[in-house]
Amino acid sequence: MKFSVVLSCLSIALAGCYTLPTAGPTAGQVVDQAVKDGKRRFDVVNVNADVVAALLSQPKESFRTRFQKYGKPPEPKIGVGDTVSVAIWEAAAGGLFSPPSTETPSATQTVSTGSHNVTIPDQVVTRDGAISVPFAGRISVAGRSPLEVQREIEERLAGKAIEPQVIVTVDKSVTNTATVSGEVVSGARVPLSVGGDRLLDLIAAAGGAKAPVYATFVRLSRDGVTVTMPMSRLVSNPAENIYAWPGDVVTLVQIPQTYSVFGATGQNTQLDFNAEKMTLAEAVARAGGLQDQRADPSGVFLFRYEPPAVVGALGAGNLASGPDRDSPVVYRLDFRDPNSYFLADRFPVEDKDIIYVSNALLSDLQKFFTLLNTVTGPVVTGIVVTRSVNP
Repeated sequence: MKFSVVLSCLSIALAGCYTLPTAGPTAGQVVDQAVKDGKRRFDVVNVNADVVAALLSQPKESFRTRFQKYGKPPEPKIGVGDTVSVAIWEAAAGGLFSPPSTETPSATQTVSTGSHNVTIPDQVVTRDGAISVPFAGRISVAGRSPLEVQREIEERLAGKAIEPQVIVTVDKSVTNTATVSGEVVSGARVPLSVGGDRLLDLIAAAGGAKAPVYATFVRLSRDGVTVTMPMSRLVSNPAENIYAWPGDVVTLVQIPQTYSVFGATGQNTQLDFNAEKMTLAEAVARAGGLQDQRADPSGVFLFRYEPPAVVGALGAGNLASGPDRDSPVVYRLDFRDPNSYFLADRFPVEDKDIIYVSNALLSDLQKFFTLLNTVTGPVVTGIVVTRSVNP
């Protein structure tokens, strides 16, 4: 009777082994669940040197590549809305724009030996693209350089003024500018210099980035095309620091880059990237590494949706069941193989990746025996006590 009680307790414990607390599936269960009910749900890719090379060779978003046709911008032209000033010199007194030699020059006139000048008040280029110059009429200036406008004004004043010489200056330009906004000290519309400005020049002119470089992304919109890339890459790779063009919109955005860790690691949590690039080895180490008493070193997995180009490079099936028709891929490393540590040190972790370390089978067995001891311990103790009382 007493022995049957023990057997009953063992049966209960064995039945309970299917519901033992666990951090997730075993390595074998992950692989087995790739195909369920005859339908492929995801692909399991065993990481080797070829897989790492394929991932590292994938092209990344690039200003230089996407805007390759744009080099140094052409010489700035006057545009509608720009503010233009015109200064006119005459070789001698008594001309159109200078008083007779017996008169005292006005405050807006400057006199040097034998010459006189007058500055026409600043004008905003109107929608018809023109400005007005006394005795020269309406001058079309939009889309032209200041030098071209100077020559036309001089031609129109020839025979009216005394050997006129003209200087046209753009005091304020709204067309030859780029806009910088977002995570910068002060957003601004930045005038572009004649010599050309690069993207980092614009960001510096707007006060620089407020967030750390590794957490900041630069988004460039030009002619209907928008490209976003990490600011750290823009800083570290001079080729990406391309010339700014009129009308560019540069936006600095802070996009938190995170990954999640589950299973038999030091901590199950979501962690932020602390650099532009992070490898699988670094990511696992930041989570406390594999737990000696629980982890199955052959079951280190990384879950990710991959675009068709990556799926094709890996030779996996294009399931197209994820966001933007991407395919779910599960990468597996066997940390029992020392070479896997070298692979993990090169394997790139991406934003929103999920890392899972499975429990070892021995860990589940240890849980079972702990539960068994919890259930049978009082029964065995009762048997011993009963025998001691009733020898």
